[in-house]
Amino acid sequence: MPQTIAFTKGHGTGNDFVIVPDEDGLLALADDQVAALCDRRFGIGADGILRVVRSRAIPEGADAAAAGAEWFMDYRNADGSPAEMCGNGIRVYLRYLLDSGLATLADTETILIGTRNGPLPMTHSDLGFEVDLGHFRIEPDEPLVRAKGLPVARPGLGVDVGNPHVVVALPSHDELEGLDLTYAPQLAPEPPRGANVEFVVPADPLVRDGVGMIRMRVFERGVGETLSCGTGVAAAALAVRHWAGAAAPDRWRVEVPGGVLGVRMVDGHVLLSGPATLVFSGEVALA
Repeated sequence: MPQTIAFTKGHGTGNDFVIVPDEDGLLALADDQVAALCDRRFGIGADGILRVVRSRAIPEGADAAAAGAEWFMDYRNADGSPAEMCGNGIRVYLRYLLDSGLATLADTETILIGTRNGPLPMTHSDLGFEVDLGHFRIEPDEPLVRAKGLPVARPGLGVDVGNPHVVVALPSHDELEGLDLTYAPQLAPEPPRGANVEFVVPADPLVRDGVGMIRMRVFERGVGETLSCGTGVAAAALAVRHWAGAAAPDRWRVEVPGGVLGVRMVDGHVLLSGPATLVFSGEVALA
């Protein structure tokens, strides 16, 4: 008999996830099982899996447990591969914890959530929830990026926010909308761990009332194009801020196909804020 598991479907600005409760770490999902759950025609359909597990229950959660994070977000891409972090996923994860009664978070409180990029603090925000993604790094190399719909290869800026990104600036909204991201962009050289690739267009004017404004589309490694990518939004804002120079603001609004997210830079950290929605729950037989 196939094993039947409970699940909840949720999304953050259209970046969607299958949430699987496994509090004591007893469920071992193979890559092909993750891919089957995420399949949009034959499964539930999602950009990835969020396994809800106590930090002490799995080896990857040891550091998080020691830091006081009761819960660990075991995030897997739609192809089954593990990822260091997911900025939209962690907000959906927290929404699930709160709505299911597994955790509480008062308006003025902070909660730690364990990830493969370490335990990350989260709070309420005006957009929903805000997560401190920690320190970021602007990479020295500028790989060339080729994508279907781009007339010529463009240089990209490497940005590490716990997972790797390459951000490409485009001159117009027409060029952004003309990209065909059903094909994976090609990077030369290819980063060792691969990378999410963000294509951005600055608003005109770039800064309004002290807030930077950009539009973005993203191709996520192990997934494809998604309606939103939280860490990609942070990387895109950091890249445009880097290009804009010393006078650039520390607060940004980033428009993605699935909505709008906020980014702040504080004391060398980058913080991401946005909504999180739970859609439905059910049971499913594992492949």
